[in-house]
Amino acid sequence: MLSISVCVGSSCHLKGSYDVIDLFKNEIKERGLEDKIDLKAAFCLNRCSHEGVAIRVNEKVIPGVTKESFKKIFEEEVLPLL
Repeated sequence: MLSISVCVGSSCHLKGSYDVIDLFKNEIKERGLEDKIDLKAAFCLNRCSHEGVAIRVNEKVIPGVTKESFKKIFEEEVLPLL
């Protein structure tokens, strides 16, 4: 199972982490991937100086996730691992 963690630390919270979580929930549901992806929250992923929210896909930390960049990151960083 693919593990995805979305940072909900103070910096990412202010940058929209809960919006990113909702985007993940919707994308996972629309694609029927509920049994393939474990989505959870994480505290600080140490990428606070980057624009956007930090996520971790398995062990890879990806900074800069925004509403605008979400779809591209999902398609390039998540889908190939499934």
